[in-house]
Amino acid sequence: MTIENETIICQNTSEVTAVTAMDIDDHKIKSFWLLKWLFNWTSSSSIMLRVVEKKILAFLKTPYRGFFVDIGPAIGEADKIWTLSLNTDSREIPIVMLHGLGAGVALWVLNLDALSKDRPVYAIDILGFGRSSRPKFSNDALTCEKQFVKSVEEWRREMNINNMILLGHSMGGFIASSYALTYPDRVKHLILADPWGFPEKPPEALTSKQIPFWVRVIAYALAPLNPLWALRAAGPFGQWVIQKTRPDITRKFAAAINEDSSLPSQYIHQCNAQTPTGESAFHNMMESFGWAKNPMIRRIRDVHQEIPITFIYGSRSWIDSSSGEKIKSQRNGSEVNIKIVSGAGHHVHADKPDVFNRYVNETCNLYKSRSTTQFIRESTESDEEEHEIDLMSPTVKNSGEDTEPESIANLEETIPTRQ
Repeated sequence: MTIENETIICQNTSEVTAVTAMDIDDHKIKSFWLLKWLFNWTSSSSIMLRVVEKKILAFLKTPYRGFFVDIGPAIGEADKIWTLSLNTDSREIPIVMLHGLGAGVALWVLNLDALSKDRPVYAIDILGFGRSSRPKFSNDALTCEKQFVKSVEEWRREMNINNMILLGHSMGGFIASSYALTYPDRVKHLILADPWGFPEKPPEALTSKQIPFWVRVIAYALAPLNPLWALRAAGPFGQWVIQKTRPDITRKFAAAINEDSSLPSQYIHQCNAQTPTGESAFHNMMESFGWAKNPMIRRIRDVHQEIPITFIYGSRSWIDSSSGEKIKSQRNGSEVNIKIVSGAGHHVHADKPDVFNRYVNETCNLYKSRSTTQFIRESTESDEEEHEIDLMSPTVKNSGEDTEPESIANLEETIPTRQ
Protein backbone atom coordinates (compact mmCIF):
# COMPACT_ATOMS: atom_id res chain seq x y z
CA MET A 1 0.00 0.00 0.00
CA THR A 2 1.31 3.42 -0.91
CA ILE A 3 0.67 6.19 1.58
CA GLU A 4 1.67 9.72 0.76
CA ASN A 5 3.02 12.56 2.84
CA GLU A 6 0.53 15.25 3.76
CA THR A 7 1.42 18.71 2.52
CA ILE A 8 -0.42 21.54 4.24
CA ILE A 9 -0.49 24.80 2.32
CA CYS A 10 -2.92 27.63 2.95
CA GLN A 11 -4.90 28.64 -0.10
CA ASN A 12 -3.75 31.78 -1.83
CA THR A 13 -5.86 34.11 -3.88
CA SER A 14 -5.39 32.23 -7.12
CA GLU A 15 -6.49 28.97 -5.53
CA VAL A 16 -9.67 30.51 -4.21
CA THR A 17 -10.40 31.92 -7.64
CA ALA A 18 -10.29 28.34 -8.90
CA VAL A 19 -12.95 27.47 -6.36
CA THR A 20 -15.39 29.93 -7.82
CA ALA A 21 -14.71 29.01 -11.40
CA MET A 22 -16.03 25.51 -10.67
CA ASP A 23 -19.32 26.88 -9.38
CA ILE A 24 -20.50 28.27 -12.69
CA ASP A 25 -20.59 26.51 -16.01
CA ASP A 26 -19.69 29.67 -17.89
CA HIS A 27 -16.11 30.43 -16.90
CA LYS A 28 -16.29 33.84 -18.57
CA ILE A 29 -17.18 35.18 -15.13
CA LYS A 30 -13.43 35.54 -14.54
CA SER A 31 -13.56 38.70 -16.61
CA PHE A 32 -15.82 40.44 -14.14
CA TRP A 33 -13.68 41.82 -11.34
CA LEU A 34 -16.62 42.47 -9.00
CA LEU A 35 -17.82 38.88 -9.11
CA LYS A 36 -14.25 37.69 -8.72
CA TRP A 37 -13.96 39.75 -5.57
CA LEU A 38 -17.22 38.39 -4.20
CA PHE A 39 -16.06 34.82 -4.74
CA ASN A 40 -12.49 35.34 -3.52
CA TRP A 41 -13.14 35.96 0.13
CA THR A 42 -13.97 32.45 1.33
CA SER A 43 -12.03 31.75 4.52
CA SER A 44 -10.66 28.22 4.20
CA SER A 45 -7.50 26.16 4.16
CA SER A 46 -6.41 22.56 4.39
CA ILE A 47 -4.99 23.31 7.83
CA MET A 48 -8.33 24.55 9.14
CA LEU A 49 -10.13 21.49 7.77
CA ARG A 50 -7.57 19.16 9.33
CA VAL A 51 -7.79 20.83 12.75
CA VAL A 52 -11.60 20.76 12.88
CA GLU A 53 -11.69 17.14 11.76
CA LYS A 54 -9.28 16.09 14.52
CA LYS A 55 -11.34 17.91 17.13
CA ILE A 56 -14.46 15.99 16.10
CA LEU A 57 -12.70 12.62 15.92
CA ALA A 58 -11.21 13.21 19.38
CA PHE A 59 -14.62 12.21 20.73
CA LEU A 60 -14.18 8.64 19.49
CA LYS A 61 -13.39 6.00 22.08
CA THR A 62 -11.80 3.63 19.59
CA PRO A 63 -8.20 4.27 18.44
CA TYR A 64 -8.03 5.17 14.77
CA ARG A 65 -5.49 5.89 12.05
CA GLY A 66 -5.77 8.61 9.46
CA PHE A 67 -3.67 8.53 6.29
CA PHE A 68 -3.58 9.41 2.61
CA VAL A 69 -3.67 6.55 0.10
CA ASP A 70 -2.00 7.33 -3.21
CA ILE A 71 -4.19 5.91 -5.98
CA GLY A 72 -2.09 7.32 -8.80
CA PRO A 73 -3.55 9.02 -11.89
CA ALA A 74 -7.12 7.81 -11.37
CA ILE A 75 -8.57 11.10 -12.60
CA GLY A 76 -5.89 13.71 -11.97
CA GLU A 77 -2.14 13.28 -12.22
CA ALA A 78 -1.60 12.00 -8.67
CA ASP A 79 -4.78 11.46 -6.68
CA LYS A 80 -4.83 10.74 -2.96
CA ILE A 81 -7.73 9.56 -0.81
CA TRP A 82 -7.92 10.49 2.87
CA THR A 83 -8.74 7.38 4.89
CA LEU A 84 -9.70 6.52 8.46
CA SER A 85 -9.23 2.97 9.71
CA LEU A 86 -10.36 1.35 12.95
CA ASN A 87 -9.86 -2.13 14.41
CA THR A 88 -7.75 -3.34 11.50
CA ASP A 89 -6.40 -6.24 13.59
CA SER A 90 -9.76 -7.95 13.25
CA ARG A 91 -9.99 -10.67 10.60
CA GLU A 92 -13.66 -10.09 9.91
CA ILE A 93 -14.89 -8.72 6.59
CA PRO A 94 -14.39 -4.94 6.72
CA ILE A 95 -16.98 -2.24 6.27
CA VAL A 96 -16.09 0.50 3.79
CA MET A 97 -18.10 3.70 4.27
CA LEU A 98 -18.86 6.31 1.58
CA HIS A 99 -20.32 9.64 2.71
CA GLY A 100 -22.87 11.85 1.00
CA LEU A 101 -22.66 15.20 -0.80
CA GLY A 102 -20.75 17.91 1.06
CA ALA A 103 -19.71 15.59 3.88
CA GLY A 104 -16.53 13.82 5.00
CA VAL A 105 -15.23 11.09 7.27
CA ALA A 106 -15.73 13.05 10.50
CA LEU A 107 -19.52 13.03 10.09
CA TRP A 108 -19.48 9.27 10.81
CA VAL A 109 -18.38 10.09 14.37
CA LEU A 110 -21.68 8.77 15.80
CA ASN A 111 -21.21 5.41 14.09
CA LEU A 112 -17.53 4.49 14.00
CA ASP A 113 -17.23 3.20 17.59
CA ALA A 114 -20.24 0.90 17.35
CA LEU A 115 -19.50 -0.43 13.87
CA SER A 116 -15.81 -1.10 14.53
CA LYS A 117 -16.35 -3.05 17.73
CA ASP A 118 -16.19 -6.47 16.02
CA ARG A 119 -14.71 -5.77 12.60
CA PRO A 120 -12.41 -3.45 10.62
CA VAL A 121 -13.93 -0.19 9.44
CA TYR A 122 -12.61 2.09 6.72
CA ALA A 123 -14.15 5.49 6.03
CA ILE A 124 -12.87 7.54 3.12
CA ASP A 125 -13.27 11.07 1.85
CA ILE A 126 -14.59 10.44 -1.65
CA LEU A 127 -12.34 11.91 -4.32
CA GLY A 128 -13.22 15.57 -4.80
CA PHE A 129 -14.46 15.95 -1.19
CA GLY A 130 -13.04 16.46 2.29
CA ARG A 131 -9.28 16.10 2.53
CA SER A 132 -8.92 13.93 -0.58
CA SER A 133 -7.52 15.24 -3.85
CA ARG A 134 -9.79 17.42 -5.93
CA PRO A 135 -9.15 16.65 -9.60
CA LYS A 136 -11.34 18.00 -12.37
CA PHE A 137 -14.02 15.49 -13.36
CA SER A 138 -15.67 15.01 -16.72
CA ASN A 139 -18.70 17.07 -17.73
CA ASP A 140 -20.56 13.91 -18.77
CA ALA A 141 -22.82 12.35 -16.13
CA LEU A 142 -22.02 8.70 -16.83
CA THR A 143 -18.29 9.40 -17.12
CA CYS A 144 -18.32 11.19 -13.74
CA GLU A 145 -20.00 8.16 -12.20
CA LYS A 146 -17.38 5.85 -13.68
CA GLN A 147 -14.59 8.11 -12.41
CA PHE A 148 -15.94 7.92 -8.85
CA VAL A 149 -16.16 4.14 -9.14
CA LYS A 150 -12.64 3.89 -10.53
CA SER A 151 -11.24 5.93 -7.63
CA VAL A 152 -12.88 3.60 -5.09
CA GLU A 153 -11.52 0.55 -6.89
CA GLU A 154 -7.99 1.98 -7.08
CA TRP A 155 -8.22 2.70 -3.35
CA ARG A 156 -9.35 -0.88 -2.66
CA ARG A 157 -6.45 -2.28 -4.66
CA GLU A 158 -3.93 -0.14 -2.81
CA MET A 159 -5.45 -1.21 0.51
CA ASN A 160 -5.39 -4.88 -0.59
CA ILE A 161 -9.00 -5.51 0.50
CA ASN A 162 -10.34 -8.61 -1.25
CA ASN A 163 -14.01 -8.11 -0.43
CA MET A 164 -16.03 -5.81 1.75
CA ILE A 165 -19.38 -4.78 3.09
CA LEU A 166 -19.96 -1.54 1.20
CA LEU A 167 -22.03 1.12 2.97
CA GLY A 168 -23.00 4.36 1.26
CA HIS A 169 -25.13 7.29 2.38
CA SER A 170 -27.03 9.49 -0.09
CA MET A 171 -24.63 10.22 -2.98
CA GLY A 172 -22.30 7.61 -1.46
CA GLY A 173 -25.10 5.07 -1.86
CA PHE A 174 -25.35 5.90 -5.55
CA ILE A 175 -21.58 5.43 -5.99
CA ALA A 176 -21.63 2.23 -3.92
CA SER A 177 -24.39 0.78 -6.12
CA SER A 178 -22.48 1.65 -9.28
CA TYR A 179 -19.37 0.06 -7.78
CA ALA A 180 -21.29 -3.16 -7.03
CA LEU A 181 -22.46 -3.23 -10.66
CA THR A 182 -18.90 -2.84 -11.92
CA TYR A 183 -16.97 -4.96 -9.40
CA PRO A 184 -19.48 -7.49 -8.00
CA ASP A 185 -16.78 -9.91 -6.83
CA ARG A 186 -15.54 -7.35 -4.30
CA VAL A 187 -18.88 -6.67 -2.58
CA LYS A 188 -20.15 -9.08 0.07
CA HIS A 189 -23.18 -7.00 1.02
CA LEU A 190 -24.48 -3.62 -0.15
CA ILE A 191 -25.91 -1.32 2.53
CA LEU A 192 -27.62 1.80 1.20
CA ALA A 193 -28.52 4.50 3.72
CA ASP A 194 -31.16 6.83 2.28
CA PRO A 195 -29.52 6.57 -1.15
CA TRP A 196 -29.77 9.42 -3.64
CA GLY A 197 -30.32 9.00 -7.37
CA PHE A 198 -32.55 5.92 -7.47
CA PRO A 199 -36.07 6.93 -8.64
CA GLU A 200 -37.03 8.23 -12.05
CA LYS A 201 -37.77 11.94 -12.21
CA PRO A 202 -41.56 12.42 -12.43
CA PRO A 203 -42.99 14.04 -15.55
CA GLU A 204 -42.49 17.80 -15.73
CA ALA A 205 -46.23 18.30 -15.89
CA LEU A 206 -46.65 16.83 -12.43
CA THR A 207 -43.80 18.71 -10.75
CA SER A 208 -44.71 22.08 -12.31
CA LYS A 209 -48.20 21.96 -10.78
CA GLN A 210 -46.80 21.43 -7.31
CA ILE A 211 -44.09 24.12 -7.45
CA PRO A 212 -44.98 27.84 -7.50
CA PHE A 213 -44.02 29.74 -10.65
CA TRP A 214 -41.59 32.08 -8.86
CA VAL A 215 -39.76 29.11 -7.36
CA ARG A 216 -39.38 27.57 -10.82
CA VAL A 217 -37.98 30.86 -12.16
CA ILE A 218 -35.36 31.02 -9.41
CA ALA A 219 -34.51 27.35 -9.85
CA TYR A 220 -33.98 27.89 -13.57
CA ALA A 221 -31.71 30.89 -12.94
CA LEU A 222 -29.61 28.96 -10.43
CA ALA A 223 -29.44 25.76 -12.49
CA PRO A 224 -25.86 26.42 -13.75
CA LEU A 225 -24.59 26.76 -10.18
CA ASN A 226 -23.30 24.00 -7.94
CA PRO A 227 -25.66 22.96 -5.12
CA LEU A 228 -23.54 24.52 -2.35
CA TRP A 229 -22.43 27.66 -4.16
CA ALA A 230 -24.13 29.97 -1.62
CA LEU A 231 -21.94 28.66 1.17
CA ARG A 232 -18.82 29.75 -0.70
CA ALA A 233 -20.41 33.04 -1.72
CA ALA A 234 -20.94 33.79 1.97
CA GLY A 235 -17.16 33.73 2.42
CA PRO A 236 -16.10 33.88 6.07
CA PHE A 237 -19.78 33.85 7.05
CA GLY A 238 -20.25 30.39 5.57
CA GLN A 239 -20.24 28.71 8.95
CA TRP A 240 -22.84 31.18 10.22
CA VAL A 241 -25.03 30.42 7.18
CA ILE A 242 -24.92 26.70 8.00
CA GLN A 243 -25.76 27.30 11.64
CA LYS A 244 -28.73 29.52 10.77
CA THR A 245 -30.14 27.50 7.90
CA ARG A 246 -29.44 24.04 9.34
CA PRO A 247 -29.64 24.26 13.16
CA ASP A 248 -30.62 20.59 13.12
CA ILE A 249 -27.01 19.69 12.30
CA THR A 250 -25.88 20.94 15.69
CA ARG A 251 -28.64 18.97 17.41
CA LYS A 252 -27.75 15.75 15.59
CA PHE A 253 -24.23 15.68 17.00
CA ALA A 254 -24.92 17.27 20.37
CA ALA A 255 -24.83 13.96 22.26
CA ALA A 256 -21.28 13.24 21.11
CA ILE A 257 -19.83 16.72 20.62
CA ASN A 258 -21.19 18.69 23.55
CA GLU A 259 -18.06 20.67 24.40
CA ASP A 260 -18.16 22.73 21.21
CA SER A 261 -21.46 22.54 19.35
CA SER A 262 -20.11 24.61 16.47
CA LEU A 263 -17.65 21.92 15.33
CA PRO A 264 -20.00 20.15 12.86
CA SER A 265 -20.89 23.40 11.07
CA GLN A 266 -17.21 24.42 11.04
CA TYR A 267 -16.33 21.07 9.50
CA ILE A 268 -19.03 21.24 6.82
CA HIS A 269 -17.99 24.79 5.97
CA GLN A 270 -14.33 23.82 5.59
CA CYS A 271 -15.18 20.72 3.54
CA ASN A 272 -17.17 22.77 1.06
CA ALA A 273 -15.22 26.04 0.99
CA GLN A 274 -12.42 24.28 -0.88
CA THR A 275 -12.28 23.68 -4.63
CA PRO A 276 -15.66 21.97 -5.31
CA THR A 277 -14.62 19.46 -7.96
CA GLY A 278 -16.56 16.55 -6.44
CA GLU A 279 -19.59 18.79 -6.03
CA SER A 280 -19.29 19.82 -9.68
CA ALA A 281 -19.23 16.14 -10.65
CA PHE A 282 -22.40 15.61 -8.61
CA HIS A 283 -23.94 18.61 -10.39
CA ASN A 284 -23.13 16.96 -13.71
CA MET A 285 -24.78 13.69 -12.59
CA MET A 286 -27.92 15.26 -11.14
CA GLU A 287 -31.18 16.41 -12.68
CA SER A 288 -32.80 19.15 -10.57
CA PHE A 289 -30.86 17.99 -7.49
CA GLY A 290 -33.39 15.40 -6.34
CA TRP A 291 -32.86 13.04 -9.27
CA ALA A 292 -30.03 11.51 -11.24
CA LYS A 293 -29.65 11.77 -15.00
CA ASN A 294 -29.04 8.02 -15.00
CA PRO A 295 -31.34 6.71 -12.23
CA MET A 296 -30.04 3.67 -10.42
CA ILE A 297 -33.45 1.97 -10.37
CA ARG A 298 -32.98 1.22 -14.08
CA ARG A 299 -29.75 -0.67 -13.38
CA ILE A 300 -29.77 -2.03 -9.84
CA ARG A 301 -31.56 -5.17 -11.04
CA ASP A 302 -28.30 -6.08 -12.82
CA VAL A 303 -26.34 -6.33 -9.58
CA HIS A 304 -25.37 -9.98 -9.11
CA GLN A 305 -28.11 -11.99 -7.46
CA GLU A 306 -25.60 -13.27 -4.90
CA ILE A 307 -25.11 -9.77 -3.46
CA PRO A 308 -27.70 -8.99 -0.75
CA ILE A 309 -28.90 -5.38 -0.52
CA THR A 310 -30.08 -3.63 2.63
CA PHE A 311 -31.86 -0.28 2.40
CA ILE A 312 -32.03 1.91 5.52
CA TYR A 313 -34.42 4.84 5.13
CA GLY A 314 -35.42 7.63 7.48
CA SER A 315 -39.18 7.84 7.92
CA ARG A 316 -39.04 11.65 7.59
CA SER A 317 -36.54 11.83 4.77
CA TRP A 318 -37.17 13.62 1.48
CA ILE A 319 -35.73 10.59 -0.31
CA ASP A 320 -38.39 8.42 -1.94
CA SER A 321 -38.24 5.08 -0.11
CA SER A 322 -40.62 3.41 -2.56
CA SER A 323 -37.59 2.73 -4.77
CA GLY A 324 -36.49 0.09 -2.27
CA GLU A 325 -39.78 -1.76 -2.57
CA LYS A 326 -39.65 -1.61 -6.37
CA ILE A 327 -36.13 -2.99 -6.39
CA LYS A 328 -37.16 -5.73 -4.00
CA SER A 329 -39.90 -6.80 -6.40
CA GLN A 330 -37.45 -6.72 -9.32
CA ARG A 331 -34.82 -8.90 -7.69
CA ASN A 332 -36.69 -12.17 -7.32
CA GLY A 333 -34.51 -14.80 -5.71
CA SER A 334 -32.12 -12.23 -4.26
CA GLU A 335 -32.15 -10.93 -0.69
CA VAL A 336 -33.34 -7.34 -0.35
CA ASN A 337 -33.98 -5.97 3.15
CA ILE A 338 -35.71 -2.65 3.81
CA LYS A 339 -35.40 -0.89 7.16
CA ILE A 340 -37.35 2.24 8.08
CA VAL A 341 -35.97 4.23 11.01
CA SER A 342 -38.82 6.08 12.71
CA GLY A 343 -38.26 9.75 13.37
CA ALA A 344 -35.10 9.95 11.26
CA GLY A 345 -34.61 12.24 8.30
CA HIS A 346 -32.19 12.04 5.39
CA HIS A 347 -29.15 11.86 7.67
CA VAL A 348 -30.44 8.63 9.15
CA HIS A 349 -27.02 7.66 10.54
CA ALA A 350 -26.89 10.86 12.61
CA ASP A 351 -30.58 11.33 13.45
CA LYS A 352 -30.95 7.90 15.09
CA PRO A 353 -27.41 6.52 15.37
CA ASP A 354 -28.30 3.82 17.88
CA VAL A 355 -30.94 2.28 15.61
CA PHE A 356 -28.84 2.77 12.48
CA ASN A 357 -25.79 1.14 14.08
CA ARG A 358 -27.89 -1.80 15.24
CA TYR A 359 -29.26 -2.40 11.76
CA VAL A 360 -25.80 -2.26 10.22
CA ASN A 361 -24.32 -4.55 12.87
CA GLU A 362 -27.13 -7.06 12.41
CA THR A 363 -26.29 -7.19 8.73
CA CYS A 364 -22.54 -7.46 9.29
CA ASN A 365 -22.95 -10.20 11.91
CA LEU A 366 -24.18 -12.50 9.15
CA TYR A 367 -20.59 -12.67 7.96
CA LYS A 368 -18.77 -13.17 11.26
CA SER A 369 -16.19 -15.90 10.72
CA ARG A 370 -16.83 -17.74 13.99
CA SER A 371 -20.50 -16.93 14.42
CA THR A 372 -23.27 -19.40 14.85
CA THR A 373 -26.33 -19.11 12.67
CA GLN A 374 -27.30 -15.46 12.70
CA PHE A 375 -30.81 -14.11 12.58
CA ILE A 376 -31.80 -10.89 10.86
CA ARG A 377 -35.34 -9.65 11.12
CA GLU A 378 -37.72 -9.87 8.20
CA SER A 379 -36.88 -7.95 5.10
CA THR A 380 -39.19 -4.95 5.50
CA GLU A 381 -39.61 -3.39 8.89
CA SER A 382 -40.07 -0.11 10.67
CA ASP A 383 -38.28 0.52 13.92
CA GLU A 384 -40.58 2.02 16.53
CA GLU A 385 -38.25 1.57 19.46
CA GLU A 386 -35.10 3.39 20.42
CA HIS A 387 -32.43 1.20 21.99
CA GLU A 388 -30.05 3.49 23.81
CA ILE A 389 -26.40 2.69 23.15
CA ASP A 390 -24.17 5.05 25.08
CA LEU A 391 -21.11 4.80 22.84
CA MET A 392 -20.65 8.47 22.14
CA SER A 393 -19.97 9.88 25.59
CA PRO A 394 -17.06 12.32 25.37
CA THR A 395 -15.78 11.49 28.84
CA VAL A 396 -13.00 9.39 27.35
CA LYS A 397 -11.32 11.10 24.42
CA ASN A 398 -8.72 10.27 21.85
CA SER A 399 -5.54 12.27 21.83
CA GLY A 400 -2.40 12.12 19.82
CA GLU A 401 0.01 13.89 17.54
CA ASP A 402 0.46 13.68 13.81
CA THR A 403 3.46 11.63 12.84
CA GLU A 404 5.58 12.73 9.94
CA PRO A 405 8.22 10.08 9.20
CA GLU A 406 11.30 10.96 7.21
CA SER A 407 10.18 8.75 4.33
CA ILE A 408 7.68 10.36 2.01
CA ALA A 409 6.00 6.96 1.73
CA ASN A 410 4.04 7.32 4.92
CA LEU A 411 1.98 9.74 6.93
CA GLU A 412 -0.40 8.57 9.60
CA GLU A 413 -2.40 10.02 12.41
CA THR A 414 -2.48 7.17 14.92
CA ILE A 415 -4.67 8.10 17.84
CA PRO A 416 -4.48 5.97 21.03
CA THR A 417 -7.31 5.88 23.51
CA ARG A 418 -6.77 8.04 26.55
CA GLN A 419 -7.23 5.92 29.66
